[in-house]
Amino acid sequence: MRRYGWMLVLAAVVLAVDQSSKFWAVSALADGERVTVVPQVIQLRLLLNPGAAFSIGEGVTWVFTLAAAAAVIGILYVGRRLRSSAWTVVLGALLGGATSHLLDRLFRPPGFAHGHVVDFIDYGGLFVGNVADVALTGGCALLMLLSVRGIPLDGTPQVEEPAPS
Repeated sequence: MRRYGWMLVLAAVVLAVDQSSKFWAVSALADGERVTVVPQVIQLRLLLNPGAAFSIGEGVTWVFTLAAAAAVIGILYVGRRLRSSAWTVVLGALLGGATSHLLDRLFRPPGFAHGHVVDFIDYGGLFVGNVADVALTGGCALLMLLSVRGIPLDGTPQVEEPAPS
């Protein structure tokens, strides 16, 4: 299977795990229940987030819908040039996370293109996220590492120009 296909498979796995975990969270944690996973570090509690990270921009949910749609389209376009396994992982994780957030924005209450993202992993009271956030954060970290190391999408090694003498 070509790298683009593997990117799509990884994105589908991230999407399926994220959406199924959100389905569980909505059904199991809807009554305000909190589940301690690691005391004082990780709890599970339901939060419907109309904004972005830390609930920033709660009044402009439609902007996040457009941003997620643009990210999905951009990743699908750029992904056609993949020749690197590492970049396949990056784009697959980013595509899965962005697609899952886009679906939340489009189809969850309170309405089309204004939906709230389901967050349920509470990191010690600092912030609450979900599986898609983990994939997006990990994908971004790996993206920065690959960029700093000069590893291109097409996998060809970068040839450095000799310094002028």
